[in-house]
Amino acid sequence: MVPVTASPVRIEASVDARLSRWLWLVKWLLAIPHYIVLFFLWIAFTVVTVIAFFAILITARYPRSLFDFSVGVLRWNWRVGYYAHTALGTDRYPPFTLADVPGYPARFDVVYPERLSRGLVLVKWWLLAIPQYIVVAMFVGGGWGDGSGWRGAGLMTWLSLVAVVVLLFTARYPRHLFDFLLGLARWCARVAAYAALMTDQYPPFRLDLGGQEPGDLHKAPGPAAPPGTPPTSASPPPPPAG
Repeated sequence: MVPVTASPVRIEASVDARLSRWLWLVKWLLAIPHYIVLFFLWIAFTVVTVIAFFAILITARYPRSLFDFSVGVLRWNWRVGYYAHTALGTDRYPPFTLADVPGYPARFDVVYPERLSRGLVLVKWWLLAIPQYIVVAMFVGGGWGDGSGWRGAGLMTWLSLVAVVVLLFTARYPRHLFDFLLGLARWCARVAAYAALMTDQYPPFRLDLGGQEPGDLHKAPGPAAPPGTPPTSASPPPPPAG
């Protein structure tokens, strides 16, 4: 089995144990204050990315304070999206903060790169990312816009709608749909971080399903044996003599 390379972009989420059957109908309305704040945050994010472009080109480093701000904007956007329209897996109102909130069921982070390629910064956000943009457009919607190609709502929108309709009638959020939606969201987040110059690691063409990052569910070691316990042998003990 080929090992999965850990991504510097980490996006995680969990479904509330008890989700309201109907609250999803108005979450987009309740999230309007967040949309207003995010409008201005995205303007600042664009300006910061332009500044970071020249900083990386000259110093091969993304200024740490600017990097933390950019991560915070993407984190805020993920929490609001998860609550209001992407997956809709929580009824907990998103906090108004750029910082990580460990207790919130939707989390996002990017590992800070000590150095970034000066050459890649010239091409990765447009030329190298074009195949990824095409895939992400199908996930989130928008099409390719000339009137003859595909347009409209993306795959994530339709799957989220199916999930909450199932929730409405059964009071249960379909787990398989949640895992798939998180895989799509994780793909989009990796592309966003790459295009925003926050990492040189090219996003894999791979769906990593589920609420946890790959490897997180199986990295914990098993319980330790009590002191003095002999090691387990693969072969059975010899039969008693005589």
